[in-house]
Amino acid sequence: MINGYSFSELVSSSFSLILTKLFYPGARLVRRPFYIRGKAFMKYGSGFTTGHHCRFDINNDAADGTTTSEKRLIMGKNCKIGDNVHLVASKKVIIGDDCLMASKIFISDTNHGDYSHKEQITSPFIAPDDRPLYTAEIRIGDRVWIGENVVILPGVSIGNGVIIGANSVVNRDVPENSIVAGSPARVIKTWNDEKKEWMKS
Repeated sequence: MINGYSFSELVSSSFSLILTKLFYPGARLVRRPFYIRGKAFMKYGSGFTTGHHCRFDINNDAADGTTTSEKRLIMGKNCKIGDNVHLVASKKVIIGDDCLMASKIFISDTNHGDYSHKEQITSPFIAPDDRPLYTAEIRIGDRVWIGENVVILPGVSIGNGVIIGANSVVNRDVPENSIVAGSPARVIKTWNDEKKEWMKS
């Protein structure tokens, strides 16, 4: 066995590698099963890697109800994604270079209804599936490490070099070179470039 993989894992990975070379040229390895809706609206960089059971939902409908050829899910170089990661891109999700994601992560730029108190208020008397979709672009910078079970909500911008602790819910912007954790996530440490260490906030 190579790297501790069982025989069945080697067979499965070999099969996934063949399909990757056929359907995802330039990617490192897209493990199966892998579900994607709207593949034409995804762009990924070299070294793109996924774990098992990932799901990408990409909507190509424009705001006026027409369709568009614009890329909605954009990932940079060397993005490595764990198992059971669910990405939803209806407006736009941009992920930078050299990002690493653990497993069971949910990132969505879409919500059933708007509850922000800014524009249209969605009534609780409307069935959730009938509520108008609210979308807001998500941007994730370079060298971001996202821990297990993290949820990233619409409209969030995450800076370069960020670490997001396991089980966090990110509902607001995250400054670069910081560590956030919690639900909702808050900054717990920031990188001090003079001292070359992480400092408590």
